Amino acid sequence: MARTRCNDHVVGAILASWRYDISGISPEMRRDYEQHFLECAHCRARLKFHRSLDLSLAVLTSLATMFFLFALAVLHHVRPLEHVAINLLGLDMLSMYEMLVSAAIAGVCFSLIAFIFVLTATPMPSYLSDVAAERAKLIEERLPAAIRFRSR
Repeated sequence: MARTRCNDHVVGAILASWRYDISGISPEMRRDYEQHFLECAHCRARLKFHRSLDLSLAVLTSLATMFFLFALAVLHHVRPLEHVAINLLGLDMLSMYEMLVSAAIAGVCFSLIAFIFVLTATPMPSYLSDVAAERAKLIEERLPAAIRFRSR
């Protein structure tokens, strides 16, 4: 983030305390804050930083869930570490398999809870829907007029 300062310290302080999330406020107030984002490079940079942080948290937790689900699928179809479990660790195969499956299930549950927490604690759903709406408008503007009017 640039070493700039907010041009309106009162509005900047309000936005900072909300983590630069204006998705839940009334449209009248929202216009003023959106105007501030257009005028203030500092707050615009902080907004971009916070949204990218939220997006990375959502991506990381969803990836963790997918990796644990993949581990469960591998455990289901492959006899994992049979040689290591029997010869080196002195475990029987069933207890080793149960231990790995339990760890994978716990990982899936923890990752899923973390993903749900990230989605509810951050403004990601509203941010992603706004981004999708902006992209749809851009695509619609690039369409030829005949196709644009046919879709309505």
